[in-house]
Amino acid sequence: MAEHGKRYRALAEKIERGKAYSPEEAVKLVKDTSQAKFDTTVEAHFRLGVDPKQADQLVRGTAILPHGTGKKIRVAVFATGDKAREAEAAGADVVGADDLSKRIEGGWMDFDIAVATPDLMGMVGRLGRVLGPRGLMPNPRSGTVTNDISKAVRDAKGGRVEFRVDKTGVVHTIIGKASFTEAQLMENFTTLVDALVRARPSGVKGIYVRGAHLTSTMGPSAKLDLPQTLALASKAAA
Repeated sequence: MAEHGKRYRALAEKIERGKAYSPEEAVKLVKDTSQAKFDTTVEAHFRLGVDPKQADQLVRGTAILPHGTGKKIRVAVFATGDKAREAEAAGADVVGADDLSKRIEGGWMDFDIAVATPDLMGMVGRLGRVLGPRGLMPNPRSGTVTNDISKAVRDAKGGRVEFRVDKTGVVHTIIGKASFTEAQLMENFTTLVDALVRARPSGVKGIYVRGAHLTSTMGPSAKLDLPQTLALASKAAA
């Protein structure tokens, strides 16, 4: 395993190993220890007390971050007629039906989110083998299979993030860029925590969130104080 460089180790020393920080402290530390020369992404990681193998314990949801993700999101929309024109007006990067399906089957994947109207899901479903493994398959639960195409495209472009528990019981997602202000990152993180708490499956009977960390791309991570972190959900609902 490669060792971290001197710069990384110096930055990591600013974070006390094993200490649980308040969300506000963690956000400041992550910004202060962002080591890359580019504008790094700020990530949130949650270890959940769920068994992903059980259908009633799968965690999946979305959050519309008030300050966006800081990334340019490319949206592909499967729609025809008025819905296709609605998607184009909302800012979709590419809109189509059979033609779009054939492009994807041919290997074109230059988009970050796929949206579809319900009437075209029979066709889109045939792309599951390609879109599924990449997390790009439209899904009603994530709001990407809908007749409200304008809202779906605006949400995707404006800061919508989708989270899903992996096979190890961990949720990985983003809350913005290191260049965001601390206040912007806190508002985005509060929105995310609220969405995660709301996504608690009915099958989970014990502790739902067992651990949480914030980090930046290639930077050290800060452990979060769970009571203070989960209390953000009530602030978002207020």
